[in-house]
Amino acid sequence: MSEPLLALRGLNAWYGEGHALHGVDLDVFPGETVTLLGRNGVGKTTTLRAIMGLIRKRTGTTTFGGRDLMHMPLHHVARAGLGFVPEERGIFSTLSVDENLNLPPVVAPGGMSLDEIFTLFPNLKTRRNSQGTKLSGGEQQMLAMARMLRTGVKMLLLDEPTEGLAPVIVQRIGEVLAELKARGMTILLVEQNFRFARRIADRFYLMEHGKITASFPVGELDQRMALLGEVLGV
Repeated sequence: MSEPLLALRGLNAWYGEGHALHGVDLDVFPGETVTLLGRNGVGKTTTLRAIMGLIRKRTGTTTFGGRDLMHMPLHHVARAGLGFVPEERGIFSTLSVDENLNLPPVVAPGGMSLDEIFTLFPNLKTRRNSQGTKLSGGEQQMLAMARMLRTGVKMLLLDEPTEGLAPVIVQRIGEVLAELKARGMTILLVEQNFRFARRIADRFYLMEHGKITASFPVGELDQRMALLGEVLGV
């Protein structure tokens, strides 16, 4: 197997005096979709934020494409090719869909054109002149993802992309992620809905209390159901 595109080794993170991550080890290889599972509050979002440098009190090692992210200025992390789509989506509410799409800078060649974006997200094409406040939750999620795909990022970090969305929109998000996977995009997905994630994930990491407690390929998901039921409460 090739070298991991993203590698975490012994990653610790703190919010003030609160120790949130306890020695997280995680790999994501080029072209993989990896899902980080766990209940609310166990450190999944914190892991993504620590990767991006949004949490400054950290120890351990985080590399992306062989480059050390731990001491890299925040704006350089995004330009390294990591696209973070937070759960709150970060849409500029007073800007139109077009304006939101064109706002982030291009970080590398190979980003999707507007035509490609609108083929992947036809809802956005019909709403391209609508302000962010006029979009549904599902349309905002699509826009947040599309905005990153415009920039030429090499990897997407997605935080709970299906949270609170209607089943038909969840299905569409799954189709989009499957299409991105087919195109070779590398994805780290934070998700509680493992039934959704199993359609696109290659591997799973299970997190409890700020630690990785299990990792397994998608082919072992069925035999891990008892563990998932205990840990996730499903």
